[in-house]
Amino acid sequence: MPLRTVLDSSDISRAIKRISHEILETNSGSEDLVLLGIPTRGVELAERIDTSLAEIDPGYVSNLGVLDITMYRDDSLDAEREIRPTQIPTSGIDDKVVVLIDDVLYSGRTVRSALDALIDIGRPRQVKLAVLVDRGHRELPIRPDFVGKNLPTSAAERVNVMLANTDGSDQVVIEQ
Repeated sequence: MPLRTVLDSSDISRAIKRISHEILETNSGSEDLVLLGIPTRGVELAERIDTSLAEIDPGYVSNLGVLDITMYRDDSLDAEREIRPTQIPTSGIDDKVVVLIDDVLYSGRTVRSALDALIDIGRPRQVKLAVLVDRGHRELPIRPDFVGKNLPTSAAERVNVMLANTDGSDQVVIEQ
């Protein structure tokens, strides 16, 4: 299948920096902010945004966690799907602004699962969504608050996000 690179390492870095600035601007700073990455690549993106926020805001206190949604998926669970532990910061999520972070937004079903998982944990004041790539084709009325790249695609195409710690390099490619 032919591959087309749509974001390279420098594009991804710029997108993360821009998303970080937008999070701080929208939240009027970093107070009461909790970042939750959705495994797998959402976790690495959350870590990078966390680092970027610390570089931008000297008063930033990291509240970084992982939100596993495996048990909340509305598709069938298969034996190969790995359940990872959810790790909520010690500050919790009650009355906090929670930013869910994922790599690609497509149908919206992953985010719906994340919202279900989040509500079982606590009651955030507000929930926002940050994604590296929004490719459209929504099945549910879900829209990201922070987007690295809007990438219109056909349903036949596949968007692959590759990140250094997970895949060995940073790039986003479309498989035709």
